[in-house]
Amino acid sequence: MYDYLFLDLEAPPGTPPAKAYADHVRARAAGIATAGGEVLGLFTPQLGWHARQAALLVGWRPDASGREAGMAALQTLEGVGKAERHRMAATARPAATDRPKPGGVYVHRWFVIGADTQDEVVALSVEGWRDFEARFDTTIFGLFAVERSAADKAAGATRLLLVTRYKDHGVWETSRDPSTAAMAAFMRRQKLTRDTWAASTLLTVV
Repeated sequence: MYDYLFLDLEAPPGTPPAKAYADHVRARAAGIATAGGEVLGLFTPQLGWHARQAALLVGWRPDASGREAGMAALQTLEGVGKAERHRMAATARPAATDRPKPGGVYVHRWFVIGADTQDEVVALSVEGWRDFEARFDTTIFGLFAVERSAADKAAGATRLLLVTRYKDHGVWETSRDPSTAAMAAFMRRQKLTRDTWAASTLLTVV
């Protein structure tokens, strides 16, 4: 199980907001581990987010008893102006032992799909990844299913979060090549997608 915190941060003048927050998270890391969790990384903006925004990814053992208290603490650390929590479960990736690799850029892409199409969307993603990762300097870290909100249920929708590492923004652009087998699978996936949006980030290991 995973938690994704999307953060609006505040910091004293002259201090990068994400650096100040990362320092506070490091101080809490041992307590999170005792509670059954692991901070996998803090993602800071490149394209698509405000400079003060960031996202924290935390993994939890299925039997973690301290998850709720641990997440409450991370959401209320000094410097957090606003925190939006998304409870998530892995689909085809990541495996329990996977960790984000340092370097490169990480693109966070959200999908809104029909709740009854999740298995098909995941299968098309896996199909496309085989060619995509072989052809480009990329790694799919995770495709997560987000716990459905009341609004999702009312709309018959499910949200997915795809986290992909690219060597750089040049590889991101090159990988849009519509002639590849990967893009053919992703175009079929797009037909099942109600809405999608993305941002590129840098990973800070905390």
